[in-house]
Amino acid sequence: MLCYLYLQVFNVDQENMQEGLREVEIVSVEEIADKVYILEFERFFEFEAGQIIKLAWPGEAKPRLYSIASGEKQPNIQILFNVVGEGQLTPMMAGMRHGDKILASMPLGKFTGTGGPAWWIAQGTGIAPFASMLRSGQTHNKTLIHGGRYHNSFYYQDEFIPMLGERYIRCSSKDSGDSLYHGRVTDYLKSIDHLPVGPLYYLCGSAEMVVETRDILIEKGVGFGEIVSEIYF
Repeated sequence: MLCYLYLQVFNVDQENMQEGLREVEIVSVEEIADKVYILEFERFFEFEAGQIIKLAWPGEAKPRLYSIASGEKQPNIQILFNVVGEGQLTPMMAGMRHGDKILASMPLGKFTGTGGPAWWIAQGTGIAPFASMLRSGQTHNKTLIHGGRYHNSFYYQDEFIPMLGERYIRCSSKDSGDSLYHGRVTDYLKSIDHLPVGPLYYLCGSAEMVVETRDILIEKGVGFGEIVSEIYF
């Protein structure tokens, strides 16, 4: 049974994360914005759009969790990530090249899409699971609200714009113009008088963004059971 109250938190028991990892060969690593990268390796599993995988550096003890950004039928697994200054894995991932090795797990997680109506609400690299959903054909009755600082912070916008049209809203806290909403995702949601009843509301981003967005949705009449959240740490 699908649990709409599901809250997926990227902060789990590290000891249990060591099982089931296998070595994969990197196909490519591309920097698409300042300190934001896309890593690809050949897909060796089936998955549902919205799921996550564990990645680890060979010999390191602590894998990290990342959303899959590729579509369910695409040949490569694509991971969108930003380099975290205090991070241990992302700086090494950013420096990888074709042929390098990394450890990867089978997919896991329940932050998966459906064919029903939904609002996707993302912050920064939290767009990854929604890119996977879009690339897997889940475009009907979907609205996407994506928050970022600058115009180039809207990763995969070249795919979202033609597929979703006016149902793709980009909220920029720093830039304006070019059909951008000037302000944060939460500012945009506060400006809406009435939110539709019936769709699921998927939230993916930092803990602060998810909690604030969830509270705004509830204040505007969205049921708690209609909100599905995934938090990045």
